[in-house]
Amino acid sequence: MKFSKLFLIALSASMFVSCSNDDEDSNEPQGVYDNGFLILNEGSDVKGTVSFLNNDLVTFTKDVYGPNNNNDNPGGYLQNIFFNGDNAYIISGGSNVINVVNRYTFKLVDKIETGLKNPRYGVVKDGKAYVTNANTYSYMNPETGNTDDYVAIINLKTNKYESKIDLNATANRLVLENGKLYITEPFDSTKLLVVNIATKKLEAPVEIGSKADCIEEENGFLYILRRPSGNRSEIVKVKLSDKSVSKITFPESLDGAVYMDIEDDKVYYTVGNSVYAINANATTASTTPILTATTEGYFYGFAVNDNRIYIADSGNFGSDSKAFIYNLTGTLEKEIAVGIGPNGFYFND
Repeated sequence: MKFSKLFLIALSASMFVSCSNDDEDSNEPQGVYDNGFLILNEGSDVKGTVSFLNNDLVTFTKDVYGPNNNNDNPGGYLQNIFFNGDNAYIISGGSNVINVVNRYTFKLVDKIETGLKNPRYGVVKDGKAYVTNANTYSYMNPETGNTDDYVAIINLKTNKYESKIDLNATANRLVLENGKLYITEPFDSTKLLVVNIATKKLEAPVEIGSKADCIEEENGFLYILRRPSGNRSEIVKVKLSDKSVSKITFPESLDGAVYMDIEDDKVYYTVGNSVYAINANATTASTTPILTATTEGYFYGFAVNDNRIYIADSGNFGSDSKAFIYNLTGTLEKEIAVGIGPNGFYFND
């Protein structure tokens, strides 16, 4: 399950263009699911799904995993997808497994089934994946099991678990920059965790405030969205070169910010069912929304990519829900019916 739901109810491949036939061939689609994006549907404790929509917003497949793998399913409470080369890695937090599929055909390549305990998010560096694990944490009893989280290290050549880095803290989202993992803690800790992947050791944390969630890197800065209960939401900026901290505190009208993404030097964030944007170097928040969406539930996934805004509707977590695609001026371009609990968008081109 996503921690955002718990609070409410409790790379891409670069293309080189040339006149040669070989280079032209390299620009051909590499499979059925090239030139589009994946929508991860959290599902239930036993089954989630993955949907696909082409960049033309016409060609849509509601479930790309099951039909391509003998009607198998990738596990329950699907949490995150990360890429490495031609492979996509689908994290199932409910089933403690990472399904490795060809990202263009969605045929199963392998399953990683050891060393995982409530896996959350993953990043890749030099043939290794680093995956946060919530370990014994339970949303039914969040006061226990919230300091034994760890990072699992996985060899992507063998798709085998190698070792772990104990964090002595709660871990959630992460980014990897300059050989270091920066990991947000979603609860009462006020620290941004820092892990040196070369030494596999924790370094001195950065004081940023409690209930940090979304984290992005842009131009040498980390941008971290905090949403503390009873206090103002804010974006914390950490300068990587010296770990200095600055903040953009939201006005009272923007309390309850949930998601953040960065695209083309603009920071996009959500409050309620509205989306806002500011320049990456801004010092104050915008209170004028780009758009306000009409959803059955609440925002449960969010992304901005290639001049489009992507929003996932939580729905009721018992039946299929929807995803919405807007342009950057707030005009709705596409509404599609997806699976249960859509929670993320992953761009497969």
